[in-house]
Amino acid sequence: MSEQMDQSQPENHSRFLEFRSVPYGTKRDGELVLNRYSSLVTNGYEFPGAQAMLYAAGIKNQEDMRTKPQVGVASVWWEGNPCNMHLLDLGKTVKEGLEKNGMIGWQFNTIGVSDAITMSNQGMRFSLQSRDIIADSIETTTCAQHHDANISIPGCDKNMPGCIMAMARHNRPSLMIYGGSIKGGYSERLRQPINISSCFEAHGAMMYGKLTTDDLDDVIKNSCPGPGGCGGMYTANTMATALEAMGLTLPGSSSTPADSPAKYRECLRAAEAIKVLLEKDIKPRDLITRESFENAMVITMIMGGSTNAVLHFLAISHTADLDLTIDDFQRVADKIPVLADLKPSGKYMMADLADIGGMPAVFKFLIHAGLINGDILTVTGKTLKENVESAPSLDPGQDIIRPLSNPIKATGHIRILKGNLAPGGAVAKITGKEGKSFIGKARVYNGEEALIASLEKGEIHPEENTVLCVRYEGPKGGPGMPEQLKTSAVLMGANLRNVALITDGRYSGASHGFIVGHIVPEAQAGGPIAILQDGDVVTIDSETNQLSMNVSDKEISARLKKWKAPRMKVNRGTLAKYAYLVGDASHGAVLDMF
Repeated sequence: MSEQMDQSQPENHSRFLEFRSVPYGTKRDGELVLNRYSSLVTNGYEFPGAQAMLYAAGIKNQEDMRTKPQVGVASVWWEGNPCNMHLLDLGKTVKEGLEKNGMIGWQFNTIGVSDAITMSNQGMRFSLQSRDIIADSIETTTCAQHHDANISIPGCDKNMPGCIMAMARHNRPSLMIYGGSIKGGYSERLRQPINISSCFEAHGAMMYGKLTTDDLDDVIKNSCPGPGGCGGMYTANTMATALEAMGLTLPGSSSTPADSPAKYRECLRAAEAIKVLLEKDIKPRDLITRESFENAMVITMIMGGSTNAVLHFLAISHTADLDLTIDDFQRVADKIPVLADLKPSGKYMMADLADIGGMPAVFKFLIHAGLINGDILTVTGKTLKENVESAPSLDPGQDIIRPLSNPIKATGHIRILKGNLAPGGAVAKITGKEGKSFIGKARVYNGEEALIASLEKGEIHPEENTVLCVRYEGPKGGPGMPEQLKTSAVLMGANLRNVALITDGRYSGASHGFIVGHIVPEAQAGGPIAILQDGDVVTIDSETNQLSMNVSDKEISARLKKWKAPRMKVNRGTLAKYAYLVGDASHGAVLDMF
């Protein structure tokens, strides 16, 4: 171990490797040394084999070897998903910009899972755990290869938090480029705009006789017209807008469409920003702060974002050694309105928002209104307020972002519920369109497959309010805490309005309706949800933040004494490892052995 500790690493050295680096501020021939980490292997003759390999990989001469910073360009690229299929090309553009600005770019990629392709099948078990593999792989390559900085390019839901968790771990100058949002689709047959969630809702409508198979075929074929993340305020766009509000991307990254020239210009501009970060020694943990998380939570409420944001913000906070809790989300929800009329519960798509100035215009409006902090530092080296000063103001005639005087909902749609069904907390997504409270009799299913089978048979036609409960789908019990968009979408498509859903699993950002997820403790861990019975009356109240069953404490205790944990569903491979290590949803479902 070297005598000189890496001063950029977090104080909690027990959780991080120690790396030797040139002290910040060191100069060579009057210029700041920017290759602080890579110089360990590129300067002198201590590691000749490393230098030989780097020459073979593309470094041209000794001057470049010894002086140029090396920047990892990590794209979450693979061909089988529209959210990610273009990210390799974006990465090439980033590398081009780095080379023009006197730096060396090394492209690498990591794995991903398409939530839409895996939705409601066994593949979805792998989705949430991919977040940690992404973080692991970017951290591994960045540190093992002695990269001086990192630019990550995610596209789908778990990609964004995975990239940011890696940044918080290696803590080297970094920024994120969101791969951009997809264009909206259109069904000529139905004569209406459509998107990925339309497929699931149309399927529900078909099962209940409201659409034909030809209608469904048309929706399927035309929902996704090209590259980009799912186009509503689903999880990908929720995370992208929140991370821009935290200062971790260039201005406009979250609302710039995937296939637009502006997205490629952003990729070229990233080199200038990463050079500023290197010169000023601005690191991810300088940007991932309590103040920036406040912005993230506020913008998630304003935009009507996904419940998955709660899970991912908690995980990022944990990784950065901050103390964000689920109660912080409720505190923000109590004072922040929903203003954006965006899908899934609204009318518009992210591409529509881009046409009226995108997120820079929204941030400009919210900073002026005093709702978000414009003084936080960002990856440009400037404040958020400085970044958006030249952005257009929102046109008073547009109706995508409502004025404060006319909100869609006066308080946040994400509610943290507690009670004897969720003593450790649960996360609800209640826009108010379905009402603010729901009381109904429980109908319990041990797994999403059982409920889907019941829906496909047309068995759910409740004459009275019914709370469908899907359990054993938590982080351990799933395993992997699968999303249940298919279930929620079928209910919406079938227009079953007197039904609510609760689960220890989670929902897609595209889900809407009266839904509650993330119930803690989960059923597999012996939470009260494990002993809920058919016919028990369940109360969901977004005003008192209550999730409870009309079962006495004595009866709950008696039922739990008779309950036995079922065998884990997997006992080998990556899912078994995940189930063994993962924590509960109220703490971000993080893997933490220490």
